[in-house]
Amino acid sequence: MEVFEIVIALLVGGAVLATVARQVGVPYPSLVALAGAGLALIPGLPTMALDPELALALFVAPVLVDAAFDSSQRDLRANWRVVTGLALGAVALTIAVVAVIARMLVPNLPWAAAIALGAIVAPPDAAAATTVLKQLRPPHRLLVILEGESLFNDASALIVYRLAVGATITGFLSGWTVLPTLLVVTLGSVVLGLGLSRATVFVSRRIHDVATSVVFQFGWTFGVWILAEQLHLSGIITLVVFAMATSRVAAEIIPARIRIPSWAVWEVTVFVLNVLAFILVGFQLKSITARLTGSEGARYAIVAATVTGAVILARLAWVTGAAEFSRWRYRPQEGKPGPKDAVALDRRSALLVGWCGMRGTVTIAAALALPIGFPYRDMILVTAFGVVLGTLVLQGLTLRPLLLGLRLEDDGTVDHEVRLARVESLRAALGAAECCEGAETAELVRHRYQLQLRRAEQELAAERGNGRRVPSTPVSVEDAATRDGDAAAVRAATEAQRKRLFALRADGTIGAAAFQRVEEELDWAELDWAQLLQAGQRSGGEG
Repeated sequence: MEVFEIVIALLVGGAVLATVARQVGVPYPSLVALAGAGLALIPGLPTMALDPELALALFVAPVLVDAAFDSSQRDLRANWRVVTGLALGAVALTIAVVAVIARMLVPNLPWAAAIALGAIVAPPDAAAATTVLKQLRPPHRLLVILEGESLFNDASALIVYRLAVGATITGFLSGWTVLPTLLVVTLGSVVLGLGLSRATVFVSRRIHDVATSVVFQFGWTFGVWILAEQLHLSGIITLVVFAMATSRVAAEIIPARIRIPSWAVWEVTVFVLNVLAFILVGFQLKSITARLTGSEGARYAIVAATVTGAVILARLAWVTGAAEFSRWRYRPQEGKPGPKDAVALDRRSALLVGWCGMRGTVTIAAALALPIGFPYRDMILVTAFGVVLGTLVLQGLTLRPLLLGLRLEDDGTVDHEVRLARVESLRAALGAAECCEGAETAELVRHRYQLQLRRAEQELAAERGNGRRVPSTPVSVEDAATRDGDAAAVRAATEAQRKRLFALRADGTIGAAAFQRVEEELDWAELDWAQLLQAGQRSGGEG
C-alpha cells in the first residue's frame, strides 16, 4: 500500500502543478520533471521498477494515438518537406552527435549502446511546446510543423533504437540486412495499420454504449501495438497509420454522446501517463543514486549535461541551417525575384522551431524500456532524464518570453476556416430544415437557423485577418425541441451540417483544427437538443 499511496499523492500533486503551470504560462511537464527529480532526494521512499517490455507500450501507444487523431493530413501534406527534414534529418544528426560525444566521454561504451542513447534522446515532445504556444497563438503553420514532427520523429528514432538495442545484445548487426529490414518493417506496418483501421471502424459502428466504446478504444490501441510487435513490425508506425486512417471516418461513425466523453477520458489518460512516467523515473533515479559512488555520480552528471547541450545545439543547427539553405536556394538572381519558396521558414520562425526541442515521455519510456543488464543502463537512464529535465526547464521556461520577443502572431488561418465552416454548414442546415413539412411546428427552428446564419455571414464578411476568435454559435433549440415536427427539423438540419462539414474537410477547404472546433460545437448543440427533447417528452407525458 505504501507505493500505491505515494503514487496517488503524486498524481494529485501533478494535477496541482499542471494548474500552476497554466497560471504562469509554462509547460506542465517542466514542473512535473522537477518534482520527479525531487523524488530521488527524499529519504525513506521505496524503490519501484517497471517491466522494461511494458514501458513503451504503456506510455507511448496512447500518446501516439491521441496525437495522430488530432493531426491534419491536409496541413501535413502542405508542410511535408519541413516535417520530413525534422523527423529524419534532425533526428539522424542528433543521434550521430550524441553517439560520438558519448563515446568520447565514456570510451568503453559500445558503439551500439551509444547509438541507442542518441536514439533515446533524439525525438522532441511537441506536447510540452504546444501547451504554451497554443495559449499565445503563434502562426498555425508552426504548430502543424511541431505536431507533425513529433508524430513521425518517434517512429524514426525508435526504429534506430530497436536496431541499436538488438545489436548491443547480440553483438552483431549486418549493414546488408538493415535497409531491407527497414523496408519490410515499414511497408508491413503500414499495411497492418490500414487493415486494423478497417476492422476497428467495422466494430465501432456497432457500439452504442459510452463505457464499452471507451474500453474498446483503449483495448484496441494496445492490441494494435502488441500485434505489431509480435509480428516483428514497428508498433510506432502501425499505430500512427492506424490512428490517422481511423480519424478520417471516426467522426462519421461515432455519435456525439460517445465522442465527447471519449475525448475527456483520453485527455485525462494522457495527462496521467505523463505524470506517472516522471514518477517512475524518480523512483529509478533513487535506486541508481543509492548504488553510485561520488566519482560515478560526477561522471554521470558531466555526461548528462554535455548530451543536453549537444541535443539543443544539434536541433538549432539543423533547423536554422535548413532554413538558410532553403532561402539561399530560392534567392533572387540577376535582378529578378526568386521563386516563392512555400516551405522555407523565416529566421524568427526557424529560431522558435529550433528552440522547441523539449524531450518528454517518449524519451523516458525508451530509457525505461532498456533491458536489465544493458551496458551502462544506469548512466543512459540518468542521461536521458537529465536531457528531459534540462530541456524542459531551460527551453520550456524560456519559450513564452522568446515567442513574445520574436513577435510571431497568429495569422488567423484557423479562425477564418472556422467562420467559413460555420457559414457553409448553417446554409446546409437551413436548406434541410426548410424541406421539413409542417410550417407551424418547424418555423421556429428555421427562424433560429436563419438568425445564426446571418450572424455567421456577418462575422465572415467583417473578417480582416486580425486573428480574433469568434464566439461559438451552436444550434439552440430550447422550447422548440418539444414536439415531433421540431425534432425532425433539427435532426435533418444537424445531419446536413455534419455532411457539409465532412465535405469541407475532404476537399481540403478546412483543416483538422477548424473541423474539430466546429464539430465540437455541433456535438454540444446536439446533446443540448437531445436533453431538451427528453425534457419536453417527460413534461408532455406528465401533462
